[in-house]
Amino acid sequence: MIDALFAGAGLAQSVREAAHQAARFLYDESTPSALANGRVRAAVLRAFVAEGIIESDLAESLGYGYDDPARARYESILCRLFGTERCLARLSLVSGTHAIVTALAACAGPRGRIVAATGRPYDTLRNALVEAPGSLCEQGIGYEELDLRADGAIDYDGLAEACARGADVVFIQRSRGYAPRRSLTAQECGAAARVAKNSAPGVVTIADNCYGELVEPSEPVHHGVDVIAGSLLKNLGGGIAPGGGYVAGPADAIERVASRHFAPGLGSAVGPTLGHGRALLQGLFYAPLVVGEALRGLDAAAALFAALGYAVDPAAGSRRADVVQAIRLGSRGRLAAFARGLQRTMPVNAGFAPQPGRVPGYREPVVMSSGAFVSGSTIDLSCDAPLRDPFEVYLQGGIVREHVLLGAAFAADELLKEAK
Repeated sequence: MIDALFAGAGLAQSVREAAHQAARFLYDESTPSALANGRVRAAVLRAFVAEGIIESDLAESLGYGYDDPARARYESILCRLFGTERCLARLSLVSGTHAIVTALAACAGPRGRIVAATGRPYDTLRNALVEAPGSLCEQGIGYEELDLRADGAIDYDGLAEACARGADVVFIQRSRGYAPRRSLTAQECGAAARVAKNSAPGVVTIADNCYGELVEPSEPVHHGVDVIAGSLLKNLGGGIAPGGGYVAGPADAIERVASRHFAPGLGSAVGPTLGHGRALLQGLFYAPLVVGEALRGLDAAAALFAALGYAVDPAAGSRRADVVQAIRLGSRGRLAAFARGLQRTMPVNAGFAPQPGRVPGYREPVVMSSGAFVSGSTIDLSCDAPLRDPFEVYLQGGIVREHVLLGAAFAADELLKEAK
């Protein structure tokens, strides 16, 4: 299989040799991620069997979307998986950032106070919280950021002190979010929630779950986080969902989120699936399989780049908390070269040459590589790299494990050409 994968690719000998060695991670079923994925796949199957979907549940709904059966089934299955009372999963939540900001604003309330327990959020989210016109801070909501510890863990003592000073919401970012920090496990998110509630019993804890869904056998809400939010274009979409975002948690919190998103009094009663209910449900059914493919592919990519002398996080075969692989390249030129090489393996737009440019919500120019069948579906193989120190590229997703290794090898080959 691997010989066929690289046949005629014209890769440098050093890249081919490193890729062949790394390929063992594609089929290693003993890694922590592979073992966790087996449990996740079983959980999703059990949830679908328990839900008892019938063909008529997949019918199209238009207009206001009252009594949309596909939406009801989809949200019910997510509740089963997450162990939450309610879930709001709608196409009108257009991104993870949209879902998270809506949840934060709804749960903080007017003149509330948000404490970010995991340092500076990723650029687009912080922009919405603090910097952009109409940000939550401009709306009168207070905001404080707590730096992570040197080892990347949450400063629990600092969090306890901040909550004791007064907090309505504690925000926890699970994934690294295109920053040189490690991702947090679901258990670590839960530990932060418990510390916050010990100091401020009425506080609502909200975790940004983007890129982390179905990676571990449990989710942050299983460990004490009140609310989780994220995108349906990432892990839960299975590469099929056409869009959307979700917020899951206690019934009262989700109803507040729905009122903030739609209008007070409408709550969660509206929101048609516009005929996409079938794709949402099918994508969720395939999601654990796709996440498993991505995790195995990213392990192989980590092994490849480590063999070529680059710092990677996490290391190949180690425990993973999300579907993002950080690779430290060290220069703007290498970031651009990586993106060019990866783009050559995309199923869509393979002939394009990515160029750094301004992206809404980011401080610095960003170079990206993508070619998904659904625009923005970052469970498909892609990369993002803000042009700033320490010049890391963030490789993410991958519907097919071999595709991740192929893309990584082409990116590595382009790096060698850049060095000449």
